[in-house]
Amino acid sequence: MTRLRGLVLLSVVILATALSSWAGVFVSVAIGPPALPVYSQPLCPGPGYIWTPGYWAWSPDGYYWVPGTWVLPPQVGFLWTPGYWGFSAGFYNWHPGYWGPTIGFYGGINYGFGYTGVGYWGGYWHGRDFYYNRSVNNVNITNIHNVYNQTVINNVNVNRVSYNGGPGGIQTRPTSNQLGAERGRHLDATPAQFQHEQLARNDRAQFASANHGQPAVAATTRPGAFNGREAASSNQSMVNRPTTYANASNNARQVPRPPENYQQTRAYANVPRPPQNSYSQQRASANVPRPQNNQQQARQAYNPPRQSAPQYRAAARPPAPSMNQQHSQIQHPAAAQRSAPSGGQGEHRPH
Repeated sequence: MTRLRGLVLLSVVILATALSSWAGVFVSVAIGPPALPVYSQPLCPGPGYIWTPGYWAWSPDGYYWVPGTWVLPPQVGFLWTPGYWGFSAGFYNWHPGYWGPTIGFYGGINYGFGYTGVGYWGGYWHGRDFYYNRSVNNVNITNIHNVYNQTVINNVNVNRVSYNGGPGGIQTRPTSNQLGAERGRHLDATPAQFQHEQLARNDRAQFASANHGQPAVAATTRPGAFNGREAASSNQSMVNRPTTYANASNNARQVPRPPENYQQTRAYANVPRPPQNSYSQQRASANVPRPQNNQQQARQAYNPPRQSAPQYRAAARPPAPSMNQQHSQIQHPAAAQRSAPSGGQGEHRPH
């Protein structure tokens, strides 16, 4: 058994004929890569950076984790197609990533952060500006204004499998369009990405033999920033999603939305309307006090207190006898008739 293990290890070292996993160098290994670690995405450092997910690379000492990081593309309009491990003829072969105007095939591997296994849903180019989808990217809108929110629906099983084909691998095949993107115009990884991988290879804590699939640094803000303040470590209790920062959460309500967004529709619906269209304003105008409705004040002004009646009449009437006085004199006989005993014409009241 020990001899068999030694032969297997020797064959692995012999078959790993590359010193690096980038384009132009062939890598074939008899042992499959570990599962993808679970980690959170650091904050995007600035406009124009594009997220490149982490991956397991190979060296004669075994698999080591190259952290995901934000990278400036080699030219405007290019997107990153991640590399992947594919199983063929009994061995796991590395297919390096590349930059191009469209996304190619990357094994159907669900790397997260917009890389669902097919295409890229983390953003798009519009002219010379890159627009970020904040539902899958950790973007601070204080210094990045080209943002939008679009829910990404996974139509594949969410798992941590890191290779295509073979036993337990992702059983996805490339489409004609994806093959065309690989054969079309594209560029290899940038020098910053190459240096980033070399730094991971020189760090023993990044090797699966030392971290058991949980690398000390799973993602960085920029290439090579392994000791950065925002470098993320792997965490089994989390899923691959943007990290929540206080600054980003406080500014979440200020995110510009596309015109068709429901939030802007509601804001437009709440714009103040003219008075004839506002029911609340009609109610307010209907409740304005009116002079004819204020009967209490009218009665008080017309009927002064009884004890001041003589003074009021003296002040309001001339010394000549008033109509009321004449009327009272005319009514005296009727009053006498009313005060007479009952019967006869005493009870008759004049009209």
